[in-house]
Amino acid sequence: MALYQNVWIHAEVDCIQDDGKVRFAEGSVVDADVILYCTGYRYHFPFLDLDGLTVDDNRVGPLYKHVFPPKYAPNLSFVGLPVKTIVFQELEQEAKWVAAVLSGRATLPSEEDMMASVRSHYQLMEEAGRPKRHTHALAAQWAEHMNWLADQVGEPPVEPWKCEVFDKVLASILALDEAYRDRWEQEEDGGSSGHQEGIRIRASSIM
Repeated sequence: MALYQNVWIHAEVDCIQDDGKVRFAEGSVVDADVILYCTGYRYHFPFLDLDGLTVDDNRVGPLYKHVFPPKYAPNLSFVGLPVKTIVFQELEQEAKWVAAVLSGRATLPSEEDMMASVRSHYQLMEEAGRPKRHTHALAAQWAEHMNWLADQVGEPPVEPWKCEVFDKVLASILALDEAYRDRWEQEEDGGSSGHQEGIRIRASSIM
């Protein structure tokens, strides 16, 4: 990795050998003094045993817009699965959508149409080479998804400054840029110092 002298990216771990060496899926082997597991969150619902609803490689599905399983909607919903988004605002919008559906203020498509949407989402992921475990990682689509939820419940779209802050923060995190908070005012985007300072204040308020 360019920012570090002793960090390399490997494929997934295949096994840890008896001699303590780590073997990766592509066949390489390294000696390891310390193994730090960064697995993220694993979705697990042992209390649910429903036909057609599964968790496969951290993909909970099928779910319409990450919330409603078409076969069991609207009586069953999942709030809080998406990641790589403004999480708490996402959860609030999802909860409002569920409440609107249950109260009759919003309607869901037919089961067939919801399943068609899910299949389309899966197909796009497959074509892009994204693994199943990234199903609920919104990333580049986070603002579009949030605005779609807002439209369902009659809320305004996400403020442009939030989109700007989140996209810049996410890009900096993915680049392992540990000092991005200190350098925002130096970005070569033509923004004024006052504008940059305002973004930095807002960024610190939502981090």
